Amino acid sequence: MFKKKQQTGRKRRVKAVYERSECRYCRDKVKYIDYKDVDGLQKLLTQRGKIFSRKRSGNCAGCQRKAQLAIKRARFMALLPYTT
Repeated sequence: MFKKKQQTGRKRRVKAVYERSECRYCRDKVKYIDYKDVDGLQKLLTQRGKIFSRKRSGNCAGCQRKAQLAIKRARFMALLPYTT
């Protein structure tokens, strides 16, 4: 009466649950990310000067916004390059 669907070559993917660790700024309880901390901000940039995503940098949403603002201020003050 009813036929079973034959499986295609695809396998079901099981989503893994990863343990969420705090970002580096939340761990140190940093309230303000200083734009003059060039060494710290360069860790959040690629070689070409692009800002790493949250997933790549490991920041939470709030700290990513603070870091993005600090990077943009540092670029405006010519502490960091816009592009390389």
